[in-house]
Amino acid sequence: MTTFDTPGICAGRRTAAEYADAFAESHPALSAAQAVIEAERCYYCFDAPCTRACPAEIDVPSFIQRIAQGNDRGAAEVILRANILGGTCARVCPTETLCEQDCVRNAQDGRPLNIALLQRHATDSFFAQPGKPLFTRSARTGKRVAIVGAGPAGLTVAHHLAQAGHDIDLFDAHEFAGGLNEYGLARYKVMDFAAQEVAWLLSIGGITLHSNMALGQHLSLAQLRENYDAVFLGLGLAGVNALNSAMPEPQGVREAVDFIAELRQSRDLSQLPIGRDVVVIGGGMTAVDAAVQAKKLGARSVTLVYRRGEAQMKASIKEQMWAKQCGVTLRHWAAPLRFEQQDNRLTGVTFTVTNPNTDESGEIFTLAADMVLKAIGQRFDAEPTPGIQLEDGRIATDCDGRTSLPGVWAGGDCCAGGLDLTVDAVKQGKAAARSMALSLAISQAANATLFQESSHG
Repeated sequence: MTTFDTPGICAGRRTAAEYADAFAESHPALSAAQAVIEAERCYYCFDAPCTRACPAEIDVPSFIQRIAQGNDRGAAEVILRANILGGTCARVCPTETLCEQDCVRNAQDGRPLNIALLQRHATDSFFAQPGKPLFTRSARTGKRVAIVGAGPAGLTVAHHLAQAGHDIDLFDAHEFAGGLNEYGLARYKVMDFAAQEVAWLLSIGGITLHSNMALGQHLSLAQLRENYDAVFLGLGLAGVNALNSAMPEPQGVREAVDFIAELRQSRDLSQLPIGRDVVVIGGGMTAVDAAVQAKKLGARSVTLVYRRGEAQMKASIKEQMWAKQCGVTLRHWAAPLRFEQQDNRLTGVTFTVTNPNTDESGEIFTLAADMVLKAIGQRFDAEPTPGIQLEDGRIATDCDGRTSLPGVWAGGDCCAGGLDLTVDAVKQGKAAARSMALSLAISQAANATLFQESSHG
């Protein structure tokens, strides 16, 4: 029988009940009564700082006031009109550094409103009983738009332009739409909600999803520019950073993003193999998600190692605390030097101690490991977008998402200058959708004028 102490990488380290308990939602939802009580703590500030701190510009006091009045559907409408992915964002936004950090309750009693749980209460209530549609599609314009990438930015653009009456072809390299929300977030954060949210979003009509269609393999940017009135690129970050090309990687070393994607799509967690002693290399949200889920799958020990200090980690303090709470050991100021192996099987990782002044101090230590998950960052793969201008390795855009190519907009993680957050991808998608809608309207008006002039001619 496989247990926590079984050496090597194997499946079935837990019982069915333990898997269910470990991967249950990390934060329970508020009851209706709890939501009203929490909502009544809001001061409904004029020019509310929480709203200014929200990248999607949700009118936070307005939706909270509606919850206090028992109008959950109205609250959901306020949220979803500003952020069509408001349900997922309620689960994954780092609110402790956004809206909740700026809540005036912090100054008064040191405890901000739990805006995230209130937002989740409103959107969950709506999805449980959606009733009459909140959004309807305008009359068809005859304009066709290609969107590549069905992640948060692409979905936002698709919904806004479909609502305006344009016909959307939505292409994605994966089987399911959702992008990061479907493949890149920890299972216990979103459960099956991401798929439910996408199905609702597409139900507005006018959006045709083309799965397993990758730019550069099954279609080209030149073809899209020729066949559509506008193109939006929400490509995400398809590439992963290399750890050290000179360091041989034995069996047991894999990318954290692949591990998370496999786990998210798994229907039977007991079939997922996991090491007894797991080392995660990295310091961002992906590293934390991978480490925590490795522990939940039954790894005896999980150690997350980051080359800088706690303050420099991309993962928030809240995420770091969550990892520790789940049994993950965090070690800072250490960089991988080499993988230890026997017969091409991983046995450990040797690290060099770092400090603020040098990457290698000369001091080394080795951690036993039969599995390593690399989470040292992702990068934009520019190969499918020849001729497009880049900035810091990602697509350069203006504030409206226009790229250097006429008729092509972009948004989300593939663009330079973003926050690499779902809510920021929504913000960029909204800006691009407004710009694209305006451009399509101008084009339509120009065509109408030409037609009239031709008729009078």
